Amino acid sequence: MIELFTDGASSGNPGPGGYGVILRSGKHYKELSAGFRKTTNNRMELMAVIVGLEALRKPGQQVTIYSDSKYVIEAVEKKWVFGWLAKGFQGKKNKDLWLRFLDVYKLHTVRFHWVKGHAGHPENERCDVLAVAAGKQKDRLGIDSVFEAESQRDQLL
Repeated sequence: MIELFTDGASSGNPGPGGYGVILRSGKHYKELSAGFRKTTNNRMELMAVIVGLEALRKPGQQVTIYSDSKYVIEAVEKKWVFGWLAKGFQGKKNKDLWLRFLDVYKLHTVRFHWVKGHAGHPENERCDVLAVAAGKQKDRLGIDSVFEAESQRDQLL
C-alpha cells in the first residue's frame, strides 16, 4: 500500500505558488515539490495529487491520498468531476489538470482521506513547508502556461 500526502499553496490567488508531496511505502520515502510564478491554491492542491500519482512506476497500486483540500477530495468522492467531464468541463476551472488527474487516477485504486490543514498532522505540515518553499524560489518558478494563458484571455474579454 502506498501513502501519498499532498498540499498546495499560493501567495495570492492567483500568485506565486507551489505543491508538496510525500510518497511513502514501507521503508521507501520520497518528497517532491515545485513552484510556479502564477497559479492558484486549488491548482496546486490538484497538481500535488497528480504529481504524486504520476510518480508511481507501476499501475494497479493501492493508494491512500491524504489531503486537506476539500476541493479535490469532494470533486472525486462526490463524483462531481465525472459530471464535469461528461459536460466538457463547461464553466469549470482547471479542466487541464482535471483531465490529467483522470488519466492517472484510473490507473490505480485510490482512496482519499481528508486531514485538517495546519492542525499538526506531521506529513501535511511537511507538505505545506515544501509547497510554500517551492513557491518562494523566485529563480526556479515554472510557468503554469495553461493558467497564465487563461488569465490573459480573461483580461482581454
